[in-house]
Amino acid sequence: MEMQRPLLVKDIDGCLHLGRLNVRRRPVVRSPSMSTHMRLVLCLLLLFIFAVQEVRLVCVDVPSDTEATVGGVMKLTCIYCMKREEISAKTKVDWFYNGSASDYRRMLIYQYDHEPQEPEDAEMYWKGRLRWNGSKDLQDISISIVNVTANDSGIYECEVSRFFEFDSFKHTTNKKITIELKVKMQASVDTTALYSEIMMYVLLVFLTFWLLVEMIYCYRKISKSEELAQDTAY
Repeated sequence: MEMQRPLLVKDIDGCLHLGRLNVRRRPVVRSPSMSTHMRLVLCLLLLFIFAVQEVRLVCVDVPSDTEATVGGVMKLTCIYCMKREEISAKTKVDWFYNGSASDYRRMLIYQYDHEPQEPEDAEMYWKGRLRWNGSKDLQDISISIVNVTANDSGIYECEVSRFFEFDSFKHTTNKKITIELKVKMQASVDTTALYSEIMMYVLLVFLTFWLLVEMIYCYRKISKSEELAQDTAY
C-alpha cells in the first residue's frame, strides 16, 4: 500500500519547494491473536476426541489360563457377566477340585457366600493356599493358587448361582465353568502375548506421531489464514 507524505525538496537552484514523497507501507505482521489460540485449542480438542475413545469398564467373558509353573501363583479365572448391572443380586460361588480324569475325586476347596471363605471341611492340603481374586461387583469371581505344586494339576470347576428378588417373583441363574490345569516345571514362552505387546507399542507410537503431525498442520493453517485476513484488512 502506497502513501504520499509532504516534505521540502531542493531544486537545481537551491530553492526549497514543497513536494511529496511516495512511501510504500509494509504489511503489518502481528503475532497470533487470542482468537487464533482459541481456534487452535478447539482444533486440538476435536483431534483428541476422535483419536482417543472414552474408556469404560466393561465385563468381558475371557477363558482362564490353563498352564501354571511350580512355585508360582496361578489365577483360575471365572467370569459371570451380568446383563443388567443396575439390578442387584445375591451371588454364591463354589469352587471344586475334581482331580484328574484317571483319579476323579470331587471336593469343595473354596466358596463365596456373603464373603470369601474356606470351607470348614476343606482338606489341609488346600488351607492357606487359595486367595480370593474377584471383583467388587462379583462379575469376576476368580481365585488364585499360591505356591503351585505339581499335584495341583487337574480339573477345577467354578459354580455360580445368582438369586434375583423382584416384587412379584424370584429368579435364579446358574453357570458352571470347567478349567483343566496343567502344571509345568518351567514356564513356556507365550509368543502371542509378546507379539501383541509389540504391536500395541507400535500402534501407540504411530498414533502419537499422527496426532503431532495434525497439530502442526492445524497450527500452520490457522496462522496463515490469520495473516491473510490481516493483509486484506490493511
